[in-house]
Amino acid sequence: MSRPLLEIRDLVKDHQALRPLRLRELLVTSGRVVSVTGLDAQGAEMLVHLVTGAAVPDQGDVVLFGTNTRDIPDADAWLSSLDGLGLVSHRAVLLGMLSVLQNVAMPLTLDLDPIDPSVRPAVEALAREAGIPERAWDRPLGQMDAETAMRVRLARALAPDPRLVIVEHPSAALPRDAVAALARHVSRVMSARQVALVTLTADPTWAESTGGEMLTLSPGTGELAPSGGLLKRLTRVFGGRS
Repeated sequence: MSRPLLEIRDLVKDHQALRPLRLRELLVTSGRVVSVTGLDAQGAEMLVHLVTGAAVPDQGDVVLFGTNTRDIPDADAWLSSLDGLGLVSHRAVLLGMLSVLQNVAMPLTLDLDPIDPSVRPAVEALAREAGIPERAWDRPLGQMDAETAMRVRLARALAPDPRLVIVEHPSAALPRDAVAALARHVSRVMSARQVALVTLTADPTWAESTGGEMLTLSPGTGELAPSGGLLKRLTRVFGGRS
């Protein structure tokens, strides 16, 4: 059996919240699709930092693509350790004065006005794959809606040809009628690319629509368990999402 793309074991990290972030075990193999609930925005952000090696655990281990984040010796090795990882996060910088396509192009080139002709076909292909209509490509991103911004983030996460994509609280700013369709689109894209997908979300509609496994984190113990119907009912009643 091939080694998991991501291994998290016995993780404990104090991040100045009510309690430390705990995660007993999460193994993500090639092609796995899993949604994890039970993390608030602060906890999800810290978990992403731990996966990327921007932070290291107080206890336990995070191993990304075979490299323990504790063992990364320098900045060059750190950047190399991220090869194969795509992130879809509201914290990714988008520039509203640039066009939609220029924002998509940012991971591929610094020549944005105009976009470097040698990379433009790849940029357009990413925009199409993310479901961004051509009529929006040349419009300033600041004039577009939250769904388009999320699709730009998806396109940028696909730019490095990842093996694993982590999506962080994707539906927080989305209109409710866009959530399910966008989640299904993300799932189809990852399936076509045979990319593993981990979503950190409190939105059962998003989690259900991506398919795969739905797991809930117990903050006190760090255990992950299959999500039950109670969480979905409570979230629908109280309108929680993210």
